[in-house]
Amino acid sequence: MKNIYFPEEEISKDDLYFVCSMIERTARKINQPNRYVVERMGKRGLVDKLSVANVLHSENPEAVAQQWIEEYGLECGGFDVSQVNPDLAARIPTVLQMGKVYARLVLSTLTHEEDYADGILRIYHSPICRTIDNYNSSAYYEPSYFITRAYYQGNFN
Repeated sequence: MKNIYFPEEEISKDDLYFVCSMIERTARKINQPNRYVVERMGKRGLVDKLSVANVLHSENPEAVAQQWIEEYGLECGGFDVSQVNPDLAARIPTVLQMGKVYARLVLSTLTHEEDYADGILRIYHSPICRTIDNYNSSAYYEPSYFITRAYYQGNFN
């Protein structure tokens, strides 16, 4: 995928990872599902953030999340990923761990017709994201190939 501001530059896998991590951070900050953040950003916003990720990664991530909240008019909700049963999950995964889960899933399912923004939109709209984001389940720490297979099956069964 080409950078929209510097067409001679390719957007890297690290840029994808950064954007997926920031989607997670932003969603947690406003207690919304990741899908909500992705929908509000849309393809245009995702392409923009992927194109500037190599610069934004050196900024304070909390400030970047706040900027995204303001830029895309994101509102607080009631989806709190930290509310887990302590008998099922001793701790929740970090923002960076979840960014890696989603970036790997985008990369492993990306088609030749898609760019990273298309892949993000497709993945975050998949029903299995509800399972991945439910930290009472074990889905988020399954091996990448297992999560990819679950994506294609439409479930983790």
